[in-house]
Amino acid sequence: MSTVATSSPLALFSGKPLRFLAAGVLLVNGLFPALWILFTSLKTEGELTLKPITWAPHQPTLANYVTAFSDQPLHLFLFNSVMVALLSTALTLVVSVLAAYALARLQLAYRGLILSLIIAVSTFPLVTLLVPLFETMRALNLLNTWVALILPYTVLSLPVCTLILTSFFEGIPQDLENAAMIDGCTRLGALFKIVVPISAPGVFTAGILAFVNAWDEFLLALSFNSNPALRTLPVGIQLYQGEFSFPWPVISAALVVGIVPVAVLIVIFQERVVSGLTAGSIKG
Repeated sequence: MSTVATSSPLALFSGKPLRFLAAGVLLVNGLFPALWILFTSLKTEGELTLKPITWAPHQPTLANYVTAFSDQPLHLFLFNSVMVALLSTALTLVVSVLAAYALARLQLAYRGLILSLIIAVSTFPLVTLLVPLFETMRALNLLNTWVALILPYTVLSLPVCTLILTSFFEGIPQDLENAAMIDGCTRLGALFKIVVPISAPGVFTAGILAFVNAWDEFLLALSFNSNPALRTLPVGIQLYQGEFSFPWPVISAALVVGIVPVAVLIVIFQERVVSGLTAGSIKG
């Protein structure tokens, strides 16, 4: 007697169909908003209000980009964002490399508790930290300076970067460091000459995460800097909105200008980032 195998409805959501579905969701979620912003930046105000809605611009124009740079000092916003993001990323990497190496190599008491606290700290909502951070920066007389943003951004990025690098450092044989120290290297020398280069994918991953966090942050940048010359890009973009006007094409052009540097950075280092995330998850 032959039995007829009945396929489960769940089979439709496994294997290749599931992968195609996930890829489609990611494509729509990630690509569609970016394309919509790009198309909006190339439209005129008149075309933007047409009904029915036009998806692609009928007569693309770059006038909105010219207006974005002429109405507000967009170049200054970009410069401030680049400097704050780069400096906070560099400081984050230095501190997180040292912290991760200590967690991975030194016989620390309560190591598990320390890691748990790092994870717990990374879950704090930013809004709950706003007032304490503001009072700290005011007490240190750091308001309206780059340092007022660099230090908090470093602190906020440290937990995730430290966990990523700790996972990488634990996967590197300690014999390599011992051999380097036998040849005359100090422990710090072995760290920066042996461990960090081998962990390059993890370092790049941590660096890009720290850079993107600093590049996109709005709340602290708005609260800690009232000096127009020190405004970062997220704060500067909201200045295009008038009391009775909301020029979406110009705002979209400014958004595209802000998206491009991060997109280029991720495209250049995408292989290292992907390998860093996957390798870190396997080793961890």
